[in-house]
Amino acid sequence: MAVRIQGENIPMNKRAEIALTVIFGIGRSRARSILLKHNIPNKKIEELTEEEINKIRTYIERGGDDNFKTAGYLRAQIFSDIKFLKDIGCYRGIRHIKGLPVRGQRTRTNCRTRKGPRKTVANKKKAEK
Repeated sequence: MAVRIQGENIPMNKRAEIALTVIFGIGRSRARSILLKHNIPNKKIEELTEEEINKIRTYIERGGDDNFKTAGYLRAQIFSDIKFLKDIGCYRGIRHIKGLPVRGQRTRTNCRTRKGPRKTVANKKKAEK
């Protein structure tokens, strides 16, 4: 029996607090607070009852008490925020367009994740005398 929440397969052999972090937008602290709110023990997912799993599923799908976003909704929100920055042409938007680090990191060395693999540039040959 596989458990699916927000379109994600939840691993059955992990403890509930860790397993819920598979869902985009839920970290350790939010997973812990969800379990505490519903008095669900931090057992492995396969050991939880169907009722406990349904409590978790309905709480996450309706966004909880503080209306947090998860999975597709959160990805769409992040994408639209970045698109807005690009459209208004601010510094951060331009950095996104150019594919460079956005948060002030150095670019002379490092930042290979954003820039991609190195591209070798050939040196000019010196003129002979």
